[in-house]
Amino acid sequence: MFENPQAFATDHPTLIAWLATVVAAIAASLIAALAFRLAWTVASRLTRHQIFAANVLRSTRSAVRTVVILLVLQMVWEAAPDDLPRLSTVERFTTLALTVSLVWLGMRCVAGLSEAIIAAHPMSASDNLAARRIHTQTRVMARILMGAILFVGAALALMSFPAVRNIGTSLLASAGVAGLVIGLAARPTLSNLIAGVQIALTQPIRLDDVVVVEGEWGRIEDIGSSYVVVRIWDDRRLIVPLQYFLERPFQNWTVSSAQITGTVFIWADYRLPIGPIGAELERLCKEAPEWDGRVCVLQVTEANERAMQLRALVSSVDSSRNWDLRCRVRAGLIAFIQDRHYECLPHTRVEVEGNRTQSTAESAASVS
Repeated sequence: MFENPQAFATDHPTLIAWLATVVAAIAASLIAALAFRLAWTVASRLTRHQIFAANVLRSTRSAVRTVVILLVLQMVWEAAPDDLPRLSTVERFTTLALTVSLVWLGMRCVAGLSEAIIAAHPMSASDNLAARRIHTQTRVMARILMGAILFVGAALALMSFPAVRNIGTSLLASAGVAGLVIGLAARPTLSNLIAGVQIALTQPIRLDDVVVVEGEWGRIEDIGSSYVVVRIWDDRRLIVPLQYFLERPFQNWTVSSAQITGTVFIWADYRLPIGPIGAELERLCKEAPEWDGRVCVLQVTEANERAMQLRALVSSVDSSRNWDLRCRVRAGLIAFIQDRHYECLPHTRVEVEGNRTQSTAESAASVS
C-alpha cells in the first residue's frame, strides 16, 4: 500500500502509535472476552448446585464482562506512550464507563443475592410466616442498598471530570447537609424511605399479609420504596403510602399466624331446636376441606322480641379458606333449617284484637 513504509512511519509517528494502540486494545479485548467466557463456563458448572452463587452469577454476567473488558482497555491506555495526543481524554471516558459498570455490577450483585434469598424461602407453604418475613426484609433492604450504590456511583462519576470534580467531592463530603436541605423540599419522599426501613425492621406488614385497609380486605402484593400495593379480593389494587402503616391503625390478620377463626350469624325463631343445628354444623365442618379441625362451635349470642341469633365459629389455616368455609357453613345451615325446620325461620308476628277490629269496622260503616 505504501511505497516506503519506513518513510511513512517517520512522517506520521502519531498515527502509527494510535494504530498500534487501537490494535492492541482490540486484541486485548478479544482475549479478555474469550478468557471471561471460559472462566464463566467453569464457574457456572462448579456452582450449578449452589443456589446463592448460581443466582449471583446469572445476575452479574453482563456487568462482569463489561467491567473486565474496560479494565483491560484501561491497562492498554496506561501502557501506551504518555505523549500520545488525546490519550488522557480516552482514559477519562474509559474511567467514567468503568465507574458506571462497577455501579451496575454492585446493583446486580445485590439483586442476585436478594433473588437467591427469596428463591431459598418460597411462600408456597400454607404457613409461610417466616418466608414472608424474609421476603419483606430482603426486598426493602435490597432497594435501599441499590439506591445507596447509585448515589455513591453518581458522585464518583462526577469526580472523574476535573471541571465538575468539586461537585462530586462536595456531594460525598456534605451528604448530611444535603440530606437536610433535600429533606425540607422532599419530606414525603424521605419519610416514606425511612418508613420503608422501619417496616423492614419491625415488620408491621409483610408480603402476602392479609390486611384490612380503609375498609378494604386484601393481600400485600408489593412493598415499594414509597408505597405499598394491596391486592383487593376482587383484583383491584389499593396504593397506600408507606407512612400510612406507621401512623394509622389497620388490621393485619396474619401478623403472627395465618390461622384464623371466622363467624357465621343466622337469625332463627325461638322454636328452632339448638341441638340438631349444632350437630349439622359439626357434620358440615368435618366434610369441608377448608376446616382445619381446631374450632367448630355453635352459640346463641343474642335474643330479642322477634328472634334469636346463632353464631357459628369455624377455623381454617388461612383467611381465604376461612371465607369459603363460612360461605359453605352458612348455606348448609340455611338449607338444613329450610328442609327440616321450615316453620322456625324468622317470623314477624302481628296480633289483632277482635273487638277493636269489629268496632273499627262499625265506625267505618256509620260514616259511610
